[in-house]
Amino acid sequence: MTSRATRFPSAETLAAQLPTDFALGVATSAFQIEGATREGGRGASTWDVFTHQPGRIRGGATADVAADHIHRLGDDLDLVRDLGADAYRFSISWPRVQPGGSGRLNERGIAFYDQLLDRLLADGISPMATLFHWDTPLELPGGWRSRDTAQRLGELAFLLGERFGDRVDRWVTVNEPATVMLNGYALGIHAPGETLLFDALPVAHNLLLGHAYALEGLRGADVRGGVGITNVHTPTTPATSSDDDTAFAWLFDVLHNRIFADPVLLGQYPEPVDDFAAALKPLIEVDSRDLALISQPIDFYGLNYYFPTRIAAGAGRAVSPDGDSEAMASLPFHLAPWPEFATTGFGWPVAPEFLETTLAELAQRYGAALPPVFITEGGASFPESLVLDERSGERVVADPRRIDYLARHLEAALTATAPGGVAESVDLRGYFVWTLLDNFEWAAGYSQRFGLVHVDFATQERTPKDSFRWMQALAGDRRR
Repeated sequence: MTSRATRFPSAETLAAQLPTDFALGVATSAFQIEGATREGGRGASTWDVFTHQPGRIRGGATADVAADHIHRLGDDLDLVRDLGADAYRFSISWPRVQPGGSGRLNERGIAFYDQLLDRLLADGISPMATLFHWDTPLELPGGWRSRDTAQRLGELAFLLGERFGDRVDRWVTVNEPATVMLNGYALGIHAPGETLLFDALPVAHNLLLGHAYALEGLRGADVRGGVGITNVHTPTTPATSSDDDTAFAWLFDVLHNRIFADPVLLGQYPEPVDDFAAALKPLIEVDSRDLALISQPIDFYGLNYYFPTRIAAGAGRAVSPDGDSEAMASLPFHLAPWPEFATTGFGWPVAPEFLETTLAELAQRYGAALPPVFITEGGASFPESLVLDERSGERVVADPRRIDYLARHLEAALTATAPGGVAESVDLRGYFVWTLLDNFEWAAGYSQRFGLVHVDFATQERTPKDSFRWMQALAGDRRR
């Protein structure tokens, strides 16, 4: 398989392919943009501690200020409005609205999200709220190694459902539990920085229980909006046809994709092959009552897609797509390169055809059990420069590779789910671009820019990029 030349469809062409009720949106997360980590009664999160530990974040960066969204909410929502987005996906900072992770809500934190929601609705933009986007309150003992954290998320969901349930159109319970488990607890790349490897598997189960309790909490609060979960999927292939590469590709597919989707959609964990039964034992022995909770019907399934993964047997370099991890070198497999594809600033392969593969796998594996799907994140970071246009005197950012990425991935999703497509049975309802603003990109600090809007982190000045104008044109064309 080879990458196609950079030749993407025009905004006008794509707009003509968008179904009538298709949501064209943009996404953010609280910890990555809000800043003000010690203001307004906000408590500390595991990520606050992690970012202040030497050597954890590239360049020694922290999210103490980030994109200063707390103080620039009005300006940033002006950008969402001007973009022409149908929907805006944001996350609610758990330590901001409930410092300590339990007990009463912090009214100053609640007021911020009240303002955000009221403004979105006034502008005719559909709100999608994520309950948990990785900012675990520091005071919760054991973090996601503890079942109690899942129960606390359920309690938070009920309280927030009572406050915001009349204004949120869709709720995401948990964002990318695979990334939390793998990067945070298995490999030590993300907070809380633990390197448990296969002993991190109980964290996966607790995160899914967090989804289940949050689902119950929201429905107990009688929210009017639909409720779902967002999983990140990476289609996985063996580097060669050898038995070992094939076996470890299966294992990685299970660890990254299936243990987070199968319980939600099928009510069971994947049946392990004999070679991996011991490693997956913590998931084989779970209580059937937990699986009944986790598999309660959801209103939509959130899919995040960024890149495919190629797996080869044997130890490899201590590097993951998200950063360095000495624990990676202890695994019996490694991530093999994709030399046939162009790459993003993160080194991720640009392979929109594998988004079609991902959607086809969802259709084949889950069939009628798969609810309507939203692609809740898709985007890329690329090196780019802010320059002064001599003729106009305006600051501009040319980012043609991002436009190419977004156009070809959106085209791939629409093609795959159209009649006759490889995933025609998937009811695709929307695509959310990651992300609105350049932000704090976790372990990469401020080295990777994913935004449609350039942020000067010294002055906090915002400059819409060419990709912003492209999406603006796409949104405008589909409304004609």
